[in-house]
Amino acid sequence: MNDYIIVGSGIAGLYTAQLAAQHNLKVVLVTKEAVEECNTRYAQGGIAAAIGEHDSPELHIEDTLVAGAGISDPAAVRVLCEEGPARVHELINLGVPFDTHNGSIALTREAAHSERRILHAGGDATGAAIETTLAGVVANTNVDVRAWTLATEIMLENGQAVGVRTLDARTGERGEVRAKRIVLATGGAGQLFQATTNPTVATGDGVALAYRAGAGVSNMEFFQFHPTALRLPGAPGFLISEAVRGEGGVLRNAAGERFMLKLHPDAELAPRDVVARGIAAEMVSTDADHVYLDVTHLPADLVLLRFPTIAKVCRSHGLDITKEPIPVAPAAHYMTGGVVTDLHGRTSVPNLFAVGEVSMTGVHGANRLASNSLLEVLVWAKRVIEAPDGPIEAPTFPQTTQAITMAAEADETPFSRAALQRLMWRNVGIVREADGLGSALRQLVAWRDVQAEPSTVREYEDANLLIVATLLTYAALLREESRGAHARRDFSETREVWQRYLVLKQG
Repeated sequence: MNDYIIVGSGIAGLYTAQLAAQHNLKVVLVTKEAVEECNTRYAQGGIAAAIGEHDSPELHIEDTLVAGAGISDPAAVRVLCEEGPARVHELINLGVPFDTHNGSIALTREAAHSERRILHAGGDATGAAIETTLAGVVANTNVDVRAWTLATEIMLENGQAVGVRTLDARTGERGEVRAKRIVLATGGAGQLFQATTNPTVATGDGVALAYRAGAGVSNMEFFQFHPTALRLPGAPGFLISEAVRGEGGVLRNAAGERFMLKLHPDAELAPRDVVARGIAAEMVSTDADHVYLDVTHLPADLVLLRFPTIAKVCRSHGLDITKEPIPVAPAAHYMTGGVVTDLHGRTSVPNLFAVGEVSMTGVHGANRLASNSLLEVLVWAKRVIEAPDGPIEAPTFPQTTQAITMAAEADETPFSRAALQRLMWRNVGIVREADGLGSALRQLVAWRDVQAEPSTVREYEDANLLIVATLLTYAALLREESRGAHARRDFSETREVWQRYLVLKQG
Protein backbone atom coordinates (compact mmCIF):
# COMPACT_ATOMS: atom_id res chain seq x y z
CA MET A 1 0.00 0.00 0.00
CA ASN A 2 1.33 3.44 -0.91
CA ASP A 3 1.64 5.97 1.89
CA TYR A 4 1.18 9.03 -0.33
CA ILE A 5 -0.09 9.96 -3.76
CA ILE A 6 1.10 13.45 -4.65
CA VAL A 7 -0.58 15.13 -7.60
CA GLY A 8 1.64 17.77 -9.20
CA SER A 9 5.36 18.34 -9.74
CA GLY A 10 6.02 21.98 -8.93
CA ILE A 11 7.79 22.98 -5.72
CA ALA A 12 4.73 21.87 -3.73
CA GLY A 13 4.73 18.35 -5.14
CA LEU A 14 8.48 17.84 -5.28
CA TYR A 15 9.21 19.27 -1.83
CA THR A 16 6.43 17.22 -0.25
CA ALA A 17 7.65 14.10 -2.07
CA GLN A 18 11.24 14.43 -0.91
CA LEU A 19 10.12 15.06 2.68
CA ALA A 20 8.03 11.88 2.58
CA ALA A 21 10.96 9.98 1.09
CA GLN A 22 13.16 11.15 3.99
CA HIS A 23 10.71 9.31 6.27
CA ASN A 24 11.06 6.13 4.17
CA LEU A 25 7.45 6.39 3.06
CA LYS A 26 6.15 4.86 -0.16
CA VAL A 27 5.29 7.72 -2.51
CA VAL A 28 3.74 7.93 -5.98
CA LEU A 29 3.94 11.32 -7.70
CA VAL A 30 1.69 11.86 -10.74
CA THR A 31 1.93 14.86 -13.03
CA LYS A 32 0.10 15.48 -16.29
CA GLU A 33 3.10 16.63 -18.32
CA ALA A 34 6.87 16.56 -17.87
CA VAL A 35 8.02 16.99 -14.27
CA GLU A 36 9.54 20.41 -14.90
CA GLU A 37 6.44 21.98 -16.55
CA CYS A 38 4.76 23.92 -13.74
CA ASN A 39 4.21 27.40 -12.32
CA THR A 40 7.29 27.10 -10.09
CA ARG A 41 9.55 27.09 -13.12
CA TYR A 42 8.29 30.55 -14.10
CA ALA A 43 8.55 32.17 -10.65
CA GLN A 44 11.11 34.96 -10.90
CA GLY A 45 11.05 37.03 -7.74
CA GLY A 46 11.94 34.56 -5.02
CA ILE A 47 11.01 33.44 -1.52
CA ALA A 48 10.17 35.81 1.32
CA ALA A 49 11.62 34.92 4.72
CA ALA A 50 12.67 36.97 7.74
CA ILE A 51 16.36 36.03 7.75
CA GLY A 52 17.88 39.51 7.40
CA GLU A 53 19.81 41.24 10.18
CA HIS A 54 17.13 43.89 10.74
CA ASP A 55 14.14 41.68 9.96
CA SER A 56 11.97 39.52 12.20
CA PRO A 57 8.98 37.16 11.95
CA GLU A 58 6.89 39.84 13.66
CA LEU A 59 7.65 42.36 10.91
CA HIS A 60 6.89 39.74 8.28
CA ILE A 61 3.59 38.93 10.03
CA GLU A 62 2.64 42.60 10.07
CA ASP A 63 3.35 43.05 6.35
CA THR A 64 1.42 39.89 5.44
CA LEU A 65 -1.63 40.92 7.46
CA VAL A 66 -1.66 44.39 5.93
CA ALA A 67 -1.46 42.98 2.39
CA GLY A 68 -4.23 40.49 3.19
CA ALA A 69 -6.69 43.38 3.62
CA GLY A 70 -8.25 42.21 6.86
CA ILE A 71 -8.96 38.57 6.10
CA SER A 72 -5.62 36.81 6.44
CA ASP A 73 -5.95 34.24 9.22
CA PRO A 74 -3.56 35.47 11.96
CA ALA A 75 -2.90 31.92 13.19
CA ALA A 76 -1.87 30.77 9.71
CA VAL A 77 0.23 33.88 9.11
CA ARG A 78 2.11 33.30 12.35
CA VAL A 79 2.84 29.70 11.35
CA LEU A 80 4.13 30.89 7.98
CA CYS A 81 6.41 33.63 9.24
CA GLU A 82 7.77 31.86 12.32
CA GLU A 83 8.47 28.51 10.63
CA GLY A 84 9.53 29.99 7.29
CA PRO A 85 13.20 30.78 8.04
CA ALA A 86 13.94 27.19 9.11
CA ARG A 87 12.28 25.82 5.97
CA VAL A 88 14.32 28.18 3.78
CA HIS A 89 17.54 26.99 5.41
CA GLU A 90 16.48 23.40 4.65
CA LEU A 91 16.06 24.39 1.00
CA ILE A 92 19.56 25.89 1.05
CA ASN A 93 20.87 22.62 2.49
CA LEU A 94 19.24 20.72 -0.37
CA GLY A 95 21.45 22.72 -2.74
CA VAL A 96 19.28 25.52 -4.12
CA PRO A 97 21.88 28.07 -5.35
CA PHE A 98 20.49 31.29 -3.93
CA ASP A 99 22.38 34.43 -4.93
CA THR A 100 24.87 35.81 -2.44
CA HIS A 101 26.49 39.16 -1.72
CA ASN A 102 29.83 39.33 0.16
CA GLY A 103 29.38 35.72 1.29
CA SER A 104 25.84 36.13 2.65
CA ILE A 105 22.45 35.37 1.11
CA ALA A 106 21.46 38.36 -1.04
CA LEU A 107 18.08 39.84 -0.15
CA THR A 108 15.95 42.20 -2.19
CA ARG A 109 12.72 44.06 -1.48
CA GLU A 110 9.36 43.74 -3.21
CA ALA A 111 6.09 45.62 -3.01
CA ALA A 112 4.43 45.91 0.43
CA HIS A 113 7.45 44.45 2.27
CA SER A 114 8.93 46.73 4.90
CA GLU A 115 12.34 45.01 4.74
CA ARG A 116 14.61 43.40 2.18
CA ARG A 117 13.66 39.74 2.72
CA ILE A 118 13.38 38.15 -0.74
CA LEU A 119 15.87 35.39 -1.50
CA HIS A 120 16.50 34.89 -5.22
CA ALA A 121 18.57 32.65 -7.49
CA GLY A 122 20.10 33.33 -10.89
CA GLY A 123 18.99 36.94 -10.55
CA ASP A 124 15.42 36.44 -11.78
CA ALA A 125 15.39 32.65 -12.28
CA THR A 126 14.48 31.58 -8.74
CA GLY A 127 11.67 29.21 -9.72
CA ALA A 128 13.76 27.41 -12.31
CA ALA A 129 16.63 27.00 -9.82
CA ILE A 130 14.33 25.53 -7.15
CA GLU A 131 12.52 23.26 -9.62
CA THR A 132 15.78 21.90 -11.05
CA THR A 133 17.27 21.29 -7.62
CA LEU A 134 14.20 19.54 -6.21
CA ALA A 135 13.70 17.44 -9.35
CA GLY A 136 17.28 16.23 -8.95
CA VAL A 137 16.75 15.44 -5.26
CA VAL A 138 13.54 13.49 -5.95
CA ALA A 139 15.23 11.57 -8.80
CA ASN A 140 17.66 10.17 -6.24
CA THR A 141 14.92 8.86 -3.94
CA ASN A 142 12.53 5.90 -4.23
CA VAL A 143 9.62 8.17 -5.23
CA ASP A 144 7.65 6.58 -8.08
CA VAL A 145 7.33 9.49 -10.54
CA ARG A 146 4.67 9.06 -13.21
CA ALA A 147 4.85 11.87 -15.75
CA TRP A 148 2.24 12.42 -18.48
CA THR A 149 -0.38 11.07 -16.07
CA LEU A 150 -3.51 13.12 -15.36
CA ALA A 151 -5.46 12.61 -12.14
CA THR A 152 -9.11 12.58 -13.25
CA GLU A 153 -10.96 11.78 -10.02
CA ILE A 154 -10.47 11.40 -6.28
CA MET A 155 -11.58 7.88 -5.30
CA LEU A 156 -13.85 7.84 -2.25
CA GLU A 157 -14.90 4.99 0.04
CA ASN A 158 -17.13 5.67 3.03
CA GLY A 159 -16.57 9.37 2.51
CA GLN A 160 -12.77 9.07 2.71
CA ALA A 161 -10.20 9.61 -0.03
CA VAL A 162 -8.50 6.33 -0.89
CA GLY A 163 -6.78 7.07 -4.21
CA VAL A 164 -7.01 8.70 -7.63
CA ARG A 165 -8.16 7.60 -11.04
CA THR A 166 -5.74 8.45 -13.82
CA LEU A 167 -5.47 8.91 -17.56
CA ASP A 168 -2.21 8.31 -19.45
CA ALA A 169 -1.78 11.43 -21.60
CA ARG A 170 0.13 9.52 -24.30
CA THR A 171 -1.73 6.22 -24.58
CA GLY A 172 -5.19 7.09 -23.26
CA GLU A 173 -4.96 4.17 -20.82
CA ARG A 174 -6.93 4.58 -17.59
CA GLY A 175 -5.78 3.42 -14.19
CA GLU A 176 -6.11 3.71 -10.43
CA VAL A 177 -3.58 4.42 -7.71
CA ARG A 178 -4.38 3.93 -4.03
CA ALA A 179 -2.71 5.36 -0.95
CA LYS A 180 -3.31 6.20 2.69
CA ARG A 181 -3.06 9.92 1.94
CA ILE A 182 -3.63 11.98 -1.21
CA VAL A 183 -1.92 15.37 -1.55
CA LEU A 184 -3.07 17.86 -4.16
CA ALA A 185 -0.16 20.03 -5.31
CA THR A 186 -1.50 21.01 -8.72
CA GLY A 187 -0.88 24.76 -8.72
CA GLY A 188 -3.15 27.46 -10.06
CA ALA A 189 -5.60 28.31 -12.83
CA GLY A 190 -4.24 31.20 -14.87
CA GLN A 191 -5.62 29.61 -18.05
CA LEU A 192 -9.03 30.93 -16.98
CA PHE A 193 -8.06 34.29 -18.43
CA GLN A 194 -7.12 35.70 -21.79
CA ALA A 195 -3.94 37.30 -20.43
CA THR A 196 -1.89 35.30 -17.92
CA THR A 197 1.66 34.76 -16.76
CA ASN A 198 0.91 31.07 -16.12
CA PRO A 199 1.92 28.17 -18.37
CA THR A 200 -0.70 26.16 -20.27
CA VAL A 201 -0.79 23.46 -17.56
CA ALA A 202 -2.38 25.86 -15.02
CA THR A 203 -5.98 24.73 -15.49
CA GLY A 204 -7.27 24.49 -11.91
CA ASP A 205 -7.25 20.69 -11.85
CA GLY A 206 -6.77 20.28 -8.11
CA VAL A 207 -9.58 22.63 -7.11
CA ALA A 208 -11.96 20.83 -9.48
CA LEU A 209 -10.89 17.40 -8.19
CA ALA A 210 -11.40 18.43 -4.57
CA TYR A 211 -14.70 20.20 -5.22
CA ARG A 212 -16.15 17.16 -7.00
CA ALA A 213 -15.00 15.02 -4.07
CA GLY A 214 -16.96 17.23 -1.64
CA ALA A 215 -14.22 19.45 -0.22
CA GLY A 216 -14.80 23.11 0.59
CA VAL A 217 -13.31 25.79 -1.67
CA SER A 218 -12.84 29.40 -0.54
CA ASN A 219 -11.52 32.86 -1.47
CA MET A 220 -11.72 32.16 -5.20
CA GLU A 221 -12.89 35.73 -5.82
CA PHE A 222 -9.44 37.02 -4.83
CA PHE A 223 -7.63 35.97 -8.00
CA GLN A 224 -4.48 38.04 -8.17
CA PHE A 225 -3.54 39.94 -11.32
CA HIS A 226 0.14 40.73 -11.63
CA PRO A 227 0.61 44.39 -12.56
CA THR A 228 3.45 43.88 -15.01
CA ALA A 229 3.45 41.30 -17.79
CA LEU A 230 5.36 41.99 -20.99
CA ARG A 231 3.18 43.57 -23.68
CA LEU A 232 4.99 43.33 -27.02
CA PRO A 233 3.65 42.16 -30.40
CA GLY A 234 4.28 38.45 -30.73
CA ALA A 235 5.55 38.08 -27.16
CA PRO A 236 3.93 35.67 -24.68
CA GLY A 237 2.47 36.88 -21.38
CA PHE A 238 5.92 36.87 -19.82
CA LEU A 239 6.16 38.01 -16.19
CA ILE A 240 8.20 41.11 -15.44
CA SER A 241 9.05 40.46 -11.82
CA GLU A 242 7.94 42.69 -8.98
CA ALA A 243 11.59 42.71 -7.98
CA VAL A 244 12.21 45.07 -10.92
CA ARG A 245 10.19 47.69 -9.06
CA GLY A 246 11.82 46.61 -5.82
CA GLU A 247 15.21 47.52 -7.27
CA GLY A 248 13.98 50.97 -8.34
CA GLY A 249 12.01 50.49 -11.56
CA VAL A 250 9.22 53.04 -12.03
CA LEU A 251 5.94 53.00 -13.96
CA ARG A 252 5.29 55.66 -16.57
CA ASN A 253 2.52 56.40 -19.04
CA ALA A 254 3.10 57.26 -22.72
CA ALA A 255 3.83 60.87 -21.72
CA GLY A 256 6.58 59.72 -19.34
CA GLU A 257 4.62 60.58 -16.18
CA ARG A 258 4.91 58.47 -12.99
CA PHE A 259 1.17 58.01 -12.49
CA MET A 260 1.39 55.76 -9.37
CA LEU A 261 2.69 58.68 -7.29
CA LYS A 262 -0.81 60.16 -7.17
CA LEU A 263 -2.52 56.85 -6.35
CA HIS A 264 -0.67 55.50 -3.32
CA PRO A 265 2.04 56.74 -0.92
CA ASP A 266 4.19 53.72 -1.82
CA ALA A 267 3.74 54.38 -5.55
CA GLU A 268 5.18 51.43 -7.52
CA LEU A 269 5.70 49.46 -4.30
CA ALA A 270 2.05 49.55 -3.27
CA PRO A 271 0.26 46.17 -2.91
CA ARG A 272 -0.20 44.30 -6.16
CA ASP A 273 -3.94 44.84 -6.42
CA VAL A 274 -3.48 48.61 -6.10
CA VAL A 275 -0.78 48.72 -8.77
CA ALA A 276 -2.71 46.43 -11.15
CA ARG A 277 -5.85 48.57 -10.90
CA GLY A 278 -3.76 51.73 -11.22
CA ILE A 279 -2.22 50.48 -14.46
CA ALA A 280 -5.58 49.32 -15.80
CA ALA A 281 -7.13 52.72 -15.08
CA GLU A 282 -4.21 54.54 -16.68
CA MET A 283 -4.55 52.38 -19.80
CA VAL A 284 -8.23 53.32 -20.04
CA SER A 285 -7.64 57.03 -19.48
CA THR A 286 -4.86 57.19 -22.07
CA ASP A 287 -6.55 54.81 -24.54
CA ALA A 288 -3.52 52.52 -24.53
CA ASP A 289 -3.02 48.77 -24.17
CA HIS A 290 0.07 49.14 -21.95
CA VAL A 291 2.14 51.42 -19.76
CA TYR A 292 5.92 51.40 -19.31
CA LEU A 293 8.19 49.99 -16.61
CA ASP A 294 11.35 52.05 -16.72
CA VAL A 295 14.76 50.94 -15.42
CA THR A 296 16.85 53.05 -17.77
CA HIS A 297 17.88 55.32 -14.87
CA LEU A 298 19.47 52.38 -13.02
CA PRO A 299 23.07 51.23 -13.65
CA ALA A 300 23.04 48.90 -16.66
CA ASP A 301 25.30 46.35 -14.97
CA LEU A 302 22.92 46.12 -11.98
CA VAL A 303 19.92 45.59 -14.27
CA LEU A 304 21.67 42.84 -16.26
CA LEU A 305 23.00 41.14 -13.11
CA ARG A 306 19.65 41.08 -11.32
CA PHE A 307 17.39 40.43 -14.30
CA PRO A 308 19.27 38.38 -16.89
CA THR A 309 16.22 36.34 -17.91
CA ILE A 310 13.98 39.37 -18.36
CA ALA A 311 16.72 41.18 -20.30
CA LYS A 312 17.26 38.15 -22.55
CA VAL A 313 13.56 37.69 -23.33
CA CYS A 314 13.11 41.40 -24.08
CA ARG A 315 16.26 41.41 -26.22
CA SER A 316 14.85 38.52 -28.25
CA HIS A 317 11.97 40.86 -29.13
CA GLY A 318 14.25 43.75 -30.03
CA LEU A 319 14.11 45.63 -26.71
CA ASP A 320 17.16 46.69 -24.68
CA ILE A 321 15.78 47.27 -21.18
CA THR A 322 18.88 49.22 -20.12
CA LYS A 323 18.05 51.86 -22.76
CA GLU A 324 14.29 51.57 -23.39
CA PRO A 325 11.32 51.24 -21.01
CA ILE A 326 9.46 47.91 -20.96
CA PRO A 327 5.84 47.89 -22.23
CA VAL A 328 3.73 46.13 -19.57
CA ALA A 329 0.10 45.42 -18.71
CA PRO A 330 -1.66 43.41 -15.97
CA ALA A 331 -2.23 39.66 -16.39
CA ALA A 332 -3.81 36.89 -14.31
CA HIS A 333 -1.10 35.51 -12.07
CA TYR A 334 -2.03 33.74 -8.83
CA MET A 335 -5.06 31.89 -7.48
CA THR A 336 -5.17 33.27 -3.95
CA GLY A 337 -8.11 31.03 -2.98
CA GLY A 338 -8.39 27.28 -3.28
CA VAL A 339 -9.21 24.13 -1.37
CA VAL A 340 -9.76 24.96 2.30
CA THR A 341 -7.18 23.39 4.60
CA ASP A 342 -6.31 23.59 8.27
CA LEU A 343 -2.88 24.33 9.72
CA HIS A 344 -1.78 20.79 8.78
CA GLY A 345 -2.96 20.91 5.18
CA ARG A 346 -5.99 18.67 5.85
CA THR A 347 -9.15 19.28 3.82
CA SER A 348 -12.73 18.52 4.81
CA VAL A 349 -12.43 15.16 2.99
CA PRO A 350 -10.60 12.68 5.26
CA ASN A 351 -7.14 11.67 3.95
CA LEU A 352 -7.16 14.45 1.32
CA PHE A 353 -4.56 17.19 1.70
CA ALA A 354 -3.64 20.28 -0.33
CA VAL A 355 -0.38 22.23 -0.53
CA GLY A 356 0.61 25.38 -2.39
CA GLU A 357 -1.42 27.48 -4.81
CA VAL A 358 -4.23 24.90 -4.97
CA SER A 359 -4.87 25.37 -1.24
CA MET A 360 -6.48 28.08 0.89
CA THR A 361 -4.67 28.07 4.21
CA GLY A 362 -5.77 31.57 5.21
CA VAL A 363 -2.28 33.03 4.83
CA HIS A 364 -2.91 35.28 1.84
CA GLY A 365 -6.32 36.70 2.72
CA ALA A 366 -7.61 39.01 0.00
CA ASN A 367 -4.24 39.78 -1.57
CA ARG A 368 -1.08 37.67 -1.47
CA LEU A 369 2.06 39.43 -0.31
CA ALA A 370 4.76 39.06 -2.97
CA SER A 371 6.97 35.96 -2.65
CA ASN A 372 4.96 34.47 0.24
CA SER A 373 3.66 31.72 -2.05
CA LEU A 374 6.84 29.67 -2.28
CA LEU A 375 7.34 30.05 1.48
CA GLU A 376 3.80 28.78 2.12
CA VAL A 377 4.64 25.66 0.12
CA LEU A 378 7.71 24.88 2.22
CA VAL A 379 5.94 25.41 5.54
CA TRP A 380 2.76 23.47 4.71
CA ALA A 381 4.55 20.61 2.94
CA LYS A 382 6.42 19.90 6.16
CA ARG A 383 3.17 20.15 8.14
CA VAL A 384 1.38 17.76 5.78
CA ILE A 385 4.04 15.08 6.19
CA GLU A 386 3.95 15.49 9.97
CA ALA A 387 0.14 15.87 10.18
CA PRO A 388 -1.57 13.61 12.71
CA ASP A 389 -4.47 11.46 11.60
CA GLY A 390 -7.85 12.97 12.32
CA PRO A 391 -10.46 15.36 10.97
CA ILE A 392 -9.79 18.88 9.78
CA GLU A 393 -9.39 21.35 12.63
CA ALA A 394 -12.16 23.84 13.36
CA PRO A 395 -11.66 27.07 11.39
CA THR A 396 -9.62 29.74 13.14
CA PHE A 397 -11.19 32.58 11.13
CA PRO A 398 -14.90 33.42 10.60
CA GLN A 399 -16.43 31.68 7.60
CA THR A 400 -19.77 31.06 5.95
CA THR A 401 -20.48 27.90 3.93
CA GLN A 402 -22.61 28.17 0.81
CA ALA A 403 -23.91 25.24 -1.22
CA ILE A 404 -23.91 25.89 -4.97
CA THR A 405 -27.06 24.94 -6.86
CA MET A 406 -27.58 26.58 -10.22
CA ALA A 407 -29.91 25.80 -13.09
CA ALA A 408 -28.85 26.38 -16.67
CA GLU A 409 -30.40 28.92 -18.99
CA ALA A 410 -30.60 28.34 -22.73
CA ASP A 411 -27.62 29.79 -24.56
CA GLU A 412 -26.38 29.11 -28.05
CA THR A 413 -22.82 30.43 -27.68
CA PRO A 414 -20.52 27.45 -28.38
CA PHE A 415 -17.91 26.57 -25.79
CA SER A 416 -14.21 26.87 -26.48
CA ARG A 417 -11.34 27.56 -24.15
CA ALA A 418 -10.70 30.84 -25.95
CA ALA A 419 -14.36 31.86 -25.49
CA LEU A 420 -14.12 31.02 -21.77
CA GLN A 421 -10.94 33.06 -21.40
CA ARG A 422 -12.45 36.07 -23.17
CA LEU A 423 -15.59 35.87 -21.01
CA MET A 424 -13.61 35.69 -17.78
CA TRP A 425 -11.27 38.53 -18.77
CA ARG A 426 -14.15 40.77 -19.79
CA ASN A 427 -16.63 40.04 -16.97
CA VAL A 428 -14.61 38.60 -14.07
CA GLY A 429 -11.31 40.42 -14.48
CA ILE A 430 -9.54 43.18 -12.58
CA VAL A 431 -12.72 45.21 -11.88
CA ARG A 432 -16.21 43.62 -11.75
CA GLU A 433 -19.89 44.46 -11.35
CA ALA A 434 -23.10 42.51 -10.82
CA ASP A 435 -24.43 42.61 -14.39
CA GLY A 436 -21.23 41.26 -15.90
CA LEU A 437 -20.79 38.64 -13.20
CA GLY A 438 -24.39 37.45 -13.54
CA SER A 439 -24.09 37.25 -17.32
CA ALA A 440 -20.84 35.28 -17.04
CA LEU A 441 -22.35 32.90 -14.50
CA ARG A 442 -25.33 32.12 -16.71
CA GLN A 443 -23.01 31.43 -19.64
CA LEU A 444 -20.76 29.18 -17.55
CA VAL A 445 -23.69 27.12 -16.25
CA ALA A 446 -25.09 26.77 -19.77
CA TRP A 447 -21.73 25.50 -21.02
CA ARG A 448 -21.44 23.13 -18.08
CA ASP A 449 -24.81 21.53 -18.75
CA VAL A 450 -24.10 20.71 -22.39
CA GLN A 451 -20.56 19.49 -21.80
CA ALA A 452 -19.89 15.91 -22.87
CA GLU A 453 -18.13 13.40 -20.63
CA PRO A 454 -14.39 14.14 -21.01
CA SER A 455 -12.11 11.51 -22.53
CA THR A 456 -8.86 13.36 -23.32
CA VAL A 457 -6.52 15.47 -21.22
CA ARG A 458 -7.66 18.61 -23.03
CA GLU A 459 -11.33 17.81 -22.36
CA TYR A 460 -10.66 17.14 -18.67
CA GLU A 461 -8.80 20.44 -18.43
CA ASP A 462 -11.72 22.28 -20.04
CA ALA A 463 -14.15 20.64 -17.60
CA ASN A 464 -11.91 21.65 -14.70
CA LEU A 465 -11.63 25.22 -15.97
CA LEU A 466 -15.42 25.45 -16.19
CA ILE A 467 -15.80 24.33 -12.57
CA VAL A 468 -13.16 26.75 -11.31
CA ALA A 469 -14.55 29.62 -13.41
CA THR A 470 -17.99 29.00 -11.95
CA LEU A 471 -16.66 28.97 -8.38
CA LEU A 472 -14.70 32.18 -8.94
CA THR A 473 -17.60 34.00 -10.60
CA TYR A 474 -20.16 32.80 -8.05
CA ALA A 475 -17.97 33.97 -5.15
CA ALA A 476 -17.28 37.32 -6.84
CA LEU A 477 -21.02 37.89 -7.30
CA LEU A 478 -21.82 37.02 -3.68
CA ARG A 479 -19.09 39.21 -2.14
CA GLU A 480 -20.72 42.64 -2.34
CA GLU A 481 -17.72 44.76 -1.44
CA SER A 482 -14.25 45.64 -2.71
CA ARG A 483 -11.36 44.11 -0.78
CA GLY A 484 -7.81 43.31 -1.88
CA ALA A 485 -7.75 41.68 -5.30
CA HIS A 486 -11.57 41.67 -5.52
CA ALA A 487 -12.84 45.01 -6.85
CA ARG A 488 -16.51 45.81 -7.59
CA ARG A 489 -17.63 49.01 -9.36
CA ASP A 490 -21.06 48.65 -7.76
CA PHE A 491 -19.69 47.99 -4.24
CA SER A 492 -16.54 50.08 -4.07
CA GLU A 493 -16.19 50.12 -0.27
CA THR A 494 -14.77 47.47 2.05
CA ARG A 495 -17.53 46.25 4.38
CA GLU A 496 -17.06 44.80 7.86
CA VAL A 497 -19.87 42.27 7.31
CA TRP A 498 -17.62 40.61 4.68
CA GLN A 499 -14.62 40.20 6.98
CA ARG A 500 -14.98 36.43 6.65
CA TYR A 501 -14.39 33.58 4.23
CA LEU A 502 -17.02 32.33 1.84
CA VAL A 503 -16.67 28.54 1.58
CA LEU A 504 -18.34 26.94 -1.44
CA LYS A 505 -19.42 23.29 -1.60
CA GLN A 506 -21.45 21.20 -3.98
CA GLY A 507 -25.20 21.52 -3.47
